[in-house]
Amino acid sequence: MDPQPQANRPTPPAYFPNRCLAFPAASLGVARATFLTVKAHELYTAADPALVTQMLDWFRDHDRNVYKSAVSTLAQSRKLRLVFIQKKPLAEQYAWILKTLRNRQSDTIGEHLLQAWFMAGNQPMLAKFCNVMGIAHDGKGSVTGDLPTEIDAAKLDQAVDSLVGEFDPKLVALYLHVFNLQTSGGWDSLTGKLAADPRLALA
Repeated sequence: MDPQPQANRPTPPAYFPNRCLAFPAASLGVARATFLTVKAHELYTAADPALVTQMLDWFRDHDRNVYKSAVSTLAQSRKLRLVFIQKKPLAEQYAWILKTLRNRQSDTIGEHLLQAWFMAGNQPMLAKFCNVMGIAHDGKGSVTGDLPTEIDAAKLDQAVDSLVGEFDPKLVALYLHVFNLQTSGGWDSLTGKLAADPRLALA
């Protein structure tokens, strides 16, 4: 998902099992896009902070172990003890997490957090996207086969129209950016759509 050499990337946290990955790993490594995709740290920089708060709230309410493990991993990356972050008021914890996720070195954990949140907390949106695009999934938006090598522009237009009519457009935009990270370089049609459609602004 990230062209950075594996040797220079932090090891993905063990608390993110494969079920949290939105798309099959076999689909990675297909370099097709002529546009630049947005990396996870850039998404956290560009996205409405309210979306990040929504994500962190979801983990605290539904899977606090993930929240604690994510904070621990981020703290270690900054050479800090977990207790130092835990002692902060919640609003300050969130502000520190967001600031840290905006660093390039946090790309791996940042992307895994987004994937886990979308897969577990936004299943209706993912399922609707897969249905409109004709992508086989498990009924909850988890792809069951290979990802398409091409994204049909007409179907994509239809999918975006459907999603922004039912869900927060900023959330839709964030999801589509994360989806676009699942193949090296992204898909041309999706990258172009994200850049051109004003409804898909991240903030």
